[in-house]
Amino acid sequence: MDMAAKFQDQLVFHMTGRRTGEGLAPLDSASMRPALFAGYRDLTRLRHDYPLVLVETGKSDAYAASLTLLVNRVLDALAPRGIEGERLRKHVLRLERELRAMLAAGVSGDLSELWAAAAEKLASAADESVAKVLALAGGAIKIDGALVDCDEHLPSRFMIHAWRHVQAQKAALFHGHLDGLQRRLSDILRAAYAHSEAGQKPAALKAAVGGMHADDFDFSAMSRLVGKNVPKDELPASRRKRIEWALSVIKSQRFHAAKLGQGEPPHEFLFDNVAAAVAAYRDRLPQAVELVKAIAVAELETRNGYDEADHDPFFEAYDEQSIAADDLALFPDYLVCIPADRNDAPENAGLMDTLSSGLPVKVVVQVTDLLEEASLGTGHFAFGVRSARLATTAMGLGGMFVLQAAASSLYRMRNRVEGGMGCRGPALFSVFAGAPAAAGDLPRYLTAAAAMESRAFPAFVYDAAAGDNWATRFSLEHNRNPETDWPVEPFEFADEGLQRQRSDVAFTYADFAMCDRRNAQHFAVVPRDRWTSAMVPAGDWLALPEREAAERVPYLLAVDEKDVLHRVIVDMRMMQATRRCVLLWHRLQEHGGIHDSHAVRLLAREKAAWEAQKSEEIDAIRKAAAASGAPAAEAAPAAATAGAPAAAESAPAAEEKPASDDPWIETARCPSCNECQLINPEMFGYNDNKQAFIKDITKGTYRQLVEAAEVCQVAIIHPGKPKNPDEPGLEELMKRAEAFN
Repeated sequence: MDMAAKFQDQLVFHMTGRRTGEGLAPLDSASMRPALFAGYRDLTRLRHDYPLVLVETGKSDAYAASLTLLVNRVLDALAPRGIEGERLRKHVLRLERELRAMLAAGVSGDLSELWAAAAEKLASAADESVAKVLALAGGAIKIDGALVDCDEHLPSRFMIHAWRHVQAQKAALFHGHLDGLQRRLSDILRAAYAHSEAGQKPAALKAAVGGMHADDFDFSAMSRLVGKNVPKDELPASRRKRIEWALSVIKSQRFHAAKLGQGEPPHEFLFDNVAAAVAAYRDRLPQAVELVKAIAVAELETRNGYDEADHDPFFEAYDEQSIAADDLALFPDYLVCIPADRNDAPENAGLMDTLSSGLPVKVVVQVTDLLEEASLGTGHFAFGVRSARLATTAMGLGGMFVLQAAASSLYRMRNRVEGGMGCRGPALFSVFAGAPAAAGDLPRYLTAAAAMESRAFPAFVYDAAAGDNWATRFSLEHNRNPETDWPVEPFEFADEGLQRQRSDVAFTYADFAMCDRRNAQHFAVVPRDRWTSAMVPAGDWLALPEREAAERVPYLLAVDEKDVLHRVIVDMRMMQATRRCVLLWHRLQEHGGIHDSHAVRLLAREKAAWEAQKSEEIDAIRKAAAASGAPAAEAAPAAATAGAPAAAESAPAAEEKPASDDPWIETARCPSCNECQLINPEMFGYNDNKQAFIKDITKGTYRQLVEAAEVCQVAIIHPGKPKNPDEPGLEELMKRAEAFN
């Protein structure tokens, strides 16, 4: 078959999604996966962030720890250099791998429990020292807690544990303050009793002295002696009533767990829907008002600062409107952990209203499906609108904390999670738990990571309390290569001649969608003998002009179960979804200050104004030179430098734009900022006027040229076209260079 026929079959599929001829095979999602996944066949054999230990509350400042990190610390502490150290290291790493395999098989339990089980399994009857080594290593881990993998339950378990960790810290401060108030109020009552008529009775005096010396005193005589002119009650009745009321309210509070055996059980603050949490908050609000009022009264009474004339009217009018943010911060936050299958339930319809109302509620929305075409049945890609855009919608409301993340990145974002759980006011956590079972057989850790890498579900944090502008409030820091459309990974493979080849492969939204067997109809596998030059990587295809893209077919690289490399072409509908994905990513980039269109526009305007001003100055200098009779040739150097000292004869003249695609610098406009020389002093030099010129283009890379152009304060460096066609990442670099050529 000739090249044109091959291309025609591929183009028909790309445009219509229909396979014609015999050159296109259906995608078998069960065996085919993105090429970059080739090294992740068995996650139990790879050391990564998971599994995690959810550290027992109160046992550590950290609430979660990576098993990998814990094992590394044990090995650093126990494994000496040499043969004995390597032997211990080998046994402990085997046990770590066994723990991962146990969790993957569905086993659950605490770290200490599972460590002992794995050690028993790996212990050798012929070598008793193995069991001793593993027991020693296990004993060196000073923390314990549930050992959890990155599965469908992880988002809720992780978030609930983080919330409890923060609430435990809040409860400790709460009880410390209230215990002090109770003690001081009780001291006031005891002192008043001791100085009252009742406190001077023989029985009271005997109780005060104690049983050890009860027979040494005549308490009746003592009572007659000290009881003369003693008031019936040292405290005014109104004050005693206030103090006793405040004490009873504080002792009976149910917001934070009381000491064992005291009072009624505390209120529950964990819910699975928004409506129930809001109802509980409103139902308990009168109790919260009463407790805040009691604390305020107690604080005044303990420092003898209560003035009935001023404070009685204030506290009589004290109601729900009187509670401030500082008061609400005393109480536990309500945590709503919404399961993935209940996101659209009626009881969660008021989510946005609840968040915007400022209630002290933390909401965790779990997402398991970002590819909603199959579930909606509309024939058009919904592109996870209800899930992937939930966090951006909440961010637009302002005044709250918003975090979006895939389950695979929760551990790395644990400090951000803790900060959100501890913030004052509402917070939303939108977490992708990995693709559902219907999507395929890939581990959830892998599909969660793929969603984040492909920009289908990028990680970001918006913290309204962090500052008064987007630069301080918004962060994309946990995404790889946040300045590019897609992250790019080096990929090595063997060609038909078994020769090692290496190329940079972008991981796109289409790659993520290919992992979902429900979208197999949007892909077609092309055998190697039908590969053509018209096939273009999907990420590159999106960057092509429309006319040129119409003459090309986008493809992805995939591997089968035998790790054989294939090209998979993508139909137009999937590429449209991929384009929408990158457009949403561009919006997030702008929020993060990356490729900010406003900044680019301002820079262009300032550059044009600067050039116009310099042009006027040059014209003025030339006119002044003409009026004085100076030759035009003598005026040129002065005009070119715009007031700078004249260049020495040996210095290179200001460069004109070359006719070729060679790089060049507008030397005469150089402000001597030295940025380019900091990048590569061998490539860039200074003339006698301390103005930059290209000294030796062969001494550096095209990347350094582009980076120098980007940091140049006056945009006078023009990278031209690359000289080395084999330099890595040229496609991206040439795109970046377009703005400066």
